[in-house]
Amino acid sequence: MKRNDLIFVFLLLALFVPFFVSDSLYSAYGAFNASHGYLMSFLKFALLATIGESLGLRIRRGVYSYEGFGLLSRAIVWGFLGIAIKIAFVVFKEGAGSVLGSIGIMTDGGFTSKLLLAFTASSLMNLIFAPVMMTLHKITDTHIVDNGGTVKGLFTPIDMSSILQRVDWRMMWGFVFKKTIPFFWIPAHTITFLLPADFQVLFAAILGIVLGVILAFAANKAK
Repeated sequence: MKRNDLIFVFLLLALFVPFFVSDSLYSAYGAFNASHGYLMSFLKFALLATIGESLGLRIRRGVYSYEGFGLLSRAIVWGFLGIAIKIAFVVFKEGAGSVLGSIGIMTDGGFTSKLLLAFTASSLMNLIFAPVMMTLHKITDTHIVDNGGTVKGLFTPIDMSSILQRVDWRMMWGFVFKKTIPFFWIPAHTITFLLPADFQVLFAAILGIVLGVILAFAANKAK
């Protein structure tokens, strides 16, 4: 294991272990999370989903970052996407109950009903919201690289027309949409919607790490 890998593992342990060994720290996290849900959503995704991207880069290219990759810029984008995802959780969970009720399926609070509600919410969110979010994320990633990875460059106008023409739509449709949505995101977010509300965004952000690994292996396989 290389020195950078050891540092990466140490940072992960330093990030997660304290919450398992300190009840007071865990309680403080829970209280702050309950009071500042959207801020915490920003921070969780900015940190964890960016870790996923960095880990994916390590698998693909052997490094965790490089000049022009724009790790901080990507973290900022992930933070705002995290807020959007939290909003989507609220909208689609409430909406799923209304949809089921509109077709005569009433949820009674039992496990089967909760599972059906979670699956419906996850399916609706990933079929309606996720493709738009994934496309936007791809656009911002390309924009970041086009501007040398700088934070200043991130906030320059995005050349949507040029970037959309350069997107690998075969990859986006054939793998990201066609495979990760039905086989990864819908099942994974079904589990997410079964969790208590305070843990949903955290679990979703952790899934970003897993997806970074999946996308990295897919990219290597496509070569």
